[in-house]
Amino acid sequence: MPNSLLETSWWVPCYGLVGAALTLPWATGYVRRTGPRPAAYFNLLMTVVAFGHGFFLLQQTRSGATATIVWHWLQAPGLDLSFSLLINSVTTGAMELVTGLSILAQIFALGYLEKDWGMARFFALMGFFEAALSGIAISDSLLLSYGLLEMLTLSTYLLIGFWYAQPLVVKAARDAFLTKRVGDILLLMGVVALGSLAGSYDFPHLYEWAEQANLPDGWGFLLGLALIAGPTGKCAQVPLHLWLDEAMEGPNPASIMRNSVVVAAGAYILIKLQPILVACPGANIALIAIGTVTAISESLVSIAQIDIKRALSHSTSVYLGLVFIGVGTNWTDFALFVLLTHAIAKALLFMSIGSVIMTTNSQDLTELGGLGERMPATSSAFVIGGLSLIGCLPLGAFWSFYRGISYYWQTMPWLVGLILVVNLLTAVNLTRVFRLVFLGPAQPKTRRAPEVTWPLAVPMVTLSILNMLVPFILQRVQLLPETIDWTIVALLVVSGLAGILLGGFVTLKRSWTRPIKVPLRFVQDLLAYDFYIEELYRYTVVWAVRSLSQLSAWVDRHIVDRIVNTTGAASLVGGELLKYSASGQSQAYLLLVFIGVAILGGAIAWLLL
Repeated sequence: MPNSLLETSWWVPCYGLVGAALTLPWATGYVRRTGPRPAAYFNLLMTVVAFGHGFFLLQQTRSGATATIVWHWLQAPGLDLSFSLLINSVTTGAMELVTGLSILAQIFALGYLEKDWGMARFFALMGFFEAALSGIAISDSLLLSYGLLEMLTLSTYLLIGFWYAQPLVVKAARDAFLTKRVGDILLLMGVVALGSLAGSYDFPHLYEWAEQANLPDGWGFLLGLALIAGPTGKCAQVPLHLWLDEAMEGPNPASIMRNSVVVAAGAYILIKLQPILVACPGANIALIAIGTVTAISESLVSIAQIDIKRALSHSTSVYLGLVFIGVGTNWTDFALFVLLTHAIAKALLFMSIGSVIMTTNSQDLTELGGLGERMPATSSAFVIGGLSLIGCLPLGAFWSFYRGISYYWQTMPWLVGLILVVNLLTAVNLTRVFRLVFLGPAQPKTRRAPEVTWPLAVPMVTLSILNMLVPFILQRVQLLPETIDWTIVALLVVSGLAGILLGGFVTLKRSWTRPIKVPLRFVQDLLAYDFYIEELYRYTVVWAVRSLSQLSAWVDRHIVDRIVNTTGAASLVGGELLKYSASGQSQAYLLLVFIGVAILGGAIAWLLL
């Protein structure tokens, strides 16, 4: 029985595809009489089945049972293309996190999209979303993981463009898709190169190859950059981070998954690639540099945002930057710890702000205020999620930061300072958002705002309780330290409190959409527009591509077309002239062939001389 249960583990990702297929009659508009809600129920039912199946798998693997499932697709001398799955406590735990958050996000979507006739299409895409994420969690093959990442890119594009009647949404979906494609194409180049070198795409075989590989510095560095490029795009890291800001144009229930586990999927693949990146000279330095720049810059950018979703989405890039640093320093335990605690806390924060957007029909921070007494459950959820994210003792992120600081204290002290700065700036941002949304006088759009209905409240309260139970879960799985270093505790608590005080006491006037003084206005615009990176791309990369395209079009129109047209016209004229020489005498034909060969031979000889 245990072996048969492990062998059916591949069914868990398939439940999402089955749920998406069951919604098609409603998603395609074939069934209209009942409305789109039955489609949501079908997909939600299949997600619950996937969660239940994964729960039994998790119980089995926690007792020490493991399994590897391999499907051989193509075998040839020196090449083995196969799809393999690894079933153990870590992979099944990641899969359970995906399906559990998917259940809560779908229940939330029932209330959020209650009056949207595209609900069936949304739930079909969510099933596709869930299938790709669950497959990545248990995949043990780089080839399979890359294919699932492509599924994730497609579903992300479709979910961002869900309200496709709005031109801004269409532009956001297109820009997000193209930005992620840059990283995907570079990752594909790395995957192909790695497969040709190692002869297999299974991670265990790749690990064995990496231990014996002796790559030249140049080629190894290029291979490492190619493998890093895909996760850089998926995790919204500088310089491929602009897509996550654009993705906030999509429905909020999709943002719950995107900012918690979707961005974590790329980091999860990066963690699996870590033993291979060790064999690529310079790759670790690149990871640390990317993570550090992203963590600092995006922490500052998030503070200057007035869109409530964008203020939180930029902090997602910050925490994934810490994951990059963890992988770059070969400390994957810290990276996994950050992924777990960040996913649960960030999902709750997006549920909270989704409730605010649903009630007020606004996500502009300058139009909100005074919602604390009107929406107590929502404000409590935001407080719990915020405290869980900034490392407030004893909630989840505190223990991930504690583990990172305890490791870097002796080896890389500057990273201790980076973690503390990130914690402080995140606390400033979350406190600022809380003040503008839930405190202060009520605004015109918030004076009559009620608390949300049960489809939105139930998953939000459930996730609030789960966030408070994270320390007990970590203790049960023996992830908490046996002894406590109170110096580290003091540093984390002080950094968090300092951020809360700064965010709480710095004067904020809603009428100041832009500071009056020019220097302050410049700094605010610099951060609000993300250091003008989009403008930099427009005047460099986009300009270069447009110029090359225009040059190519001109060459094709004025040179290639003229050569082809001239050749065609010459052929027609020559054919018309030669038809009059058809006398039927073979001697004439031979003479003509001889003259042509002589002319051709003379031309070749002249060119050679």
